[in-house]
Amino acid sequence: MLEHHLVKEGYNVSRAIDGHQALSLLNAQGFDLIILDIMMPDIDGYEVCRRIRRKGIKTPIIFLSAKTAEFDEILGLEIGADDFIRKPFSVKTFRSRVKALLRRKGSSETSPDTIRIRGIEIQRSSYTVFVDGKKVKFPRREFELLAFLAANPNKVFSRNLLLNQVWSDEVYVIDRSVDVHINRIRKKLTPYRDILETVVGIGYRWNTG
Repeated sequence: MLEHHLVKEGYNVSRAIDGHQALSLLNAQGFDLIILDIMMPDIDGYEVCRRIRRKGIKTPIIFLSAKTAEFDEILGLEIGADDFIRKPFSVKTFRSRVKALLRRKGSSETSPDTIRIRGIEIQRSSYTVFVDGKKVKFPRREFELLAFLAANPNKVFSRNLLLNQVWSDEVYVIDRSVDVHINRIRKKLTPYRDILETVVGIGYRWNTG
């Protein structure tokens, strides 16, 4: 039914009957959006999502699920999903969420290469950072964490979500890694270290306020 409505909207749709087939499709071609159920045979949707993010694939993911507990939604978002739609839902709601996520993807792809705020300048394509006009060296992980937060100002991200965004290609990594990298970044951003705000009990945000 959903495939029928998406095709009517003008989308090209590929359908997989289980997680193994979905991963095979992803290895063979690129997609703009992944719509993923949780309760599937052999590999559940959570594990499929984890494997997608570990491969470094950043394609937006929407979970569809009959699971209605808040825990299930939080888990889905923390392991790398971008949206979570609980069953039952209307086709109208589904279509609007698909369009909204594709719009977000399009805007992120066309976001400016250079981010400037206060005395900080981040050049994303060249992995370069200037603080008050002076070039400051950032290793890859520190830079990617800094650039991700700066590109999403004033949004709070949990440690798990940051791990999935920045360390998606590593299997064994712990929450503490985020804290260590944040502390290193803050030292290099002095006197603007307060722009990286700790939100107690949740995570971090790039605070432009």
